[in-house]
Amino acid sequence: MTPSVLLADRTFPDTARYLREARPDFVLAVDDLAAGLAADPGRRWAAPVLVPLMTRVDGALMDRIDGLRLIQQWGAGLEGVDIEAATARGIAVGNVPSTLTGNAESVAEWCVMAALALGRDLLRLLARMRAAGGAGGNATIADWGAPTGQALLGRTAGIVGLGGIGKALAARLRPFGMRVVAATRTPDPAAAAALGLAGVTGMDGFARLLGESDYVFLCLPLGPATRHVMDAAAFAAMKPGAFLVNVGRGGLVDQDALLAALEAGRLAGAALDVFTPEPLPAASPLLARPEILATPHIAGVTDWSYTRAAGEMARAIDACLAGAAPTHAVNWAAVRGRWRGDAAG
Repeated sequence: MTPSVLLADRTFPDTARYLREARPDFVLAVDDLAAGLAADPGRRWAAPVLVPLMTRVDGALMDRIDGLRLIQQWGAGLEGVDIEAATARGIAVGNVPSTLTGNAESVAEWCVMAALALGRDLLRLLARMRAAGGAGGNATIADWGAPTGQALLGRTAGIVGLGGIGKALAARLRPFGMRVVAATRTPDPAAAAALGLAGVTGMDGFARLLGESDYVFLCLPLGPATRHVMDAAAFAAMKPGAFLVNVGRGGLVDQDALLAALEAGRLAGAALDVFTPEPLPAASPLLARPEILATPHIAGVTDWSYTRAAGEMARAIDACLAGAAPTHAVNWAAVRGRWRGDAAG
């Protein structure tokens, strides 16, 4: 039986489970398309809907999927999809805006968790406790009550990118008594005032934000203008002893510059949920640094966000299979006159 939906790789395994729960009638297939093509360059698949997940989808891959009408991402990020190539082939491309699913709120919660863990040096505290309590441990009374943690209260949080995630994060940091400032491409003073921000600036004020922030949160998309926005110069502009939290994309950070800033002691620590490449190799020097809290791109992966994302995905796929405009198709204006799905209606 031809699948209704083809998941392009085996990352984020719960996506299939949640989508099956949302629509048991969908015929789902999960495969590693990149590995399949590497093993057999002539291999083909068939499905009207492709979910990219972490797979790069270019024109050559699209041409290997018979009957493809819709490339529907689980989540908002479409930087791995060649939208121009899809449009040229009459294929719609859609995503799930984070504002509809609770993804932004889930990511913001992760940021708060990360900031607390960094300030309290949680990773090293856990390692010390486990070492002291293990076989041959030598904990003494002097080990208790140290080290002194850094409170969020009274600190400055600099949010870079004030979309859904940035706004959700600002709302969650202020109750901790933090002063919150932001840098964004299109600053809106009225929105900033509604969020209770102490200040908002365009990206021309980015260096100033770095210099005054105890915690810097990267909540912006990746593009030509933002690639390696955190380079050696940006790390040099940061307040000594500050922390970096990245939930945008791995390409926002020059990872060599990050390691150098940690080695020099200028940066106190970093929390990273996104990397270049992904998955991150086990031998990556990032994983060897005790000042880095690393998680496998799961900041937005919660029961709440996945249930709602699955519902939005199901609606988009239903529309596509019925020959109607897919929900949230980002290229619909350009593709509608020659959309492959027209033949299905």
